[in-house]
Amino acid sequence: MNDADLILVGGGLANLLIALRLAETMPALKILILEKDSNVGGNHTWSYHGSDVTAEHAAWLKPLNSCSWQDYMVRFPQYERKLSGTYHSLFSDKLAAIADTRLKGSVTTGAEVIDLQAQQVRLGNGSTLCARAVIDGRGPVASKHLDVRFQKFVGWEVELAEDHRLEAPVIMDATIDQDDGYRFFYCLPFTRNTLLIEDTHYSDGPTISTAEYGAEIERYAEQRGWRITRQLRSEEGVLPITLGGDISAFWNDAPIPVPRSGLRAALFHPATGYSLPNATRLAWNLAATMSNNRNWTATTLYECTRQESLKLWNSTAFYRALNRMLFLAASPTQRRSVLQRFYGLNNNLIARFYAGANTPGDKLRILAGKPPVALGPAFNSVFRYRPPAENKPGL
Repeated sequence: MNDADLILVGGGLANLLIALRLAETMPALKILILEKDSNVGGNHTWSYHGSDVTAEHAAWLKPLNSCSWQDYMVRFPQYERKLSGTYHSLFSDKLAAIADTRLKGSVTTGAEVIDLQAQQVRLGNGSTLCARAVIDGRGPVASKHLDVRFQKFVGWEVELAEDHRLEAPVIMDATIDQDDGYRFFYCLPFTRNTLLIEDTHYSDGPTISTAEYGAEIERYAEQRGWRITRQLRSEEGVLPITLGGDISAFWNDAPIPVPRSGLRAALFHPATGYSLPNATRLAWNLAATMSNNRNWTATTLYECTRQESLKLWNSTAFYRALNRMLFLAASPTQRRSVLQRFYGLNNNLIARFYAGANTPGDKLRILAGKPPVALGPAFNSVFRYRPPAENKPGL
């Protein structure tokens, strides 16, 4: 006898959205969420542009949003620009609270999973749980089949002595000294005197020095004239940025075909690392698949998650080519020039970039003109690229 209809391993964003959607569409379904830490959701701020999701998905996400803004800012040495378009953030503690209310009895924390198969998991305490299907959402796993670089960050949510004077999020302030790849600060204003400040790097390696990044946050705040009176919390992370690879081999490499979600399924924007729009789409598509096929099996869900991943990969080749231009053709000191040129383009083109939906005309416009890097390396990185035989640790 099964312990549940569906077991979700990992209590991160993707699996929580799946559980919340299924609780609405199939309330009789018995779901178990197994999280190794003491709480689900972790310690994160997830953000997305309003144009990244459909109107239906936006309406569904609205109660989960913690903050929303009508526009956003970018800053570079040559200009400062406000771009129109809504921007939203979700806080992990709010998502965890909503999950606790809507998924009563479904969440088990402190659950160490030591073996996972398509229909059962074995826990560190020696017990085994069985279900019609198991979904693996435990985050990224190293794969020799995907060539990745990294977006890594440390963020502080702080209280200030005075008004920070920000009217909109600053999603990229690259006016600062460049170091360890392309570097910028990311600022989300929550109230008039509280905000999130993140030191972010697009780097070749995943290593983070938490103390050094924290010192840079303090330095940046001082440069902006902000006096930090209290650090409310901190967060850090490393997101994969893909340059190329073989997505079919990535899926076929697993000895057992287990359904996957989130970063485990390579469901993220290849150039930005944003995963919330894809996590939302997967939650909806899984729920529709299960609702429309009452005889669904683990194989059904495996094919659904795999096809979602392959579809995203096949539609985003252009963005991986841009990543190669940034990481392989541009030196670390040149990368800011690449981004500075891009954010000077049309507002709607930039919105479609974040949504992964640029038109052929958009792509020509992005590549048109004299590139900010040497033409030969730029051409080779885009058209003569061959992924390495072995990838560095990451996804």
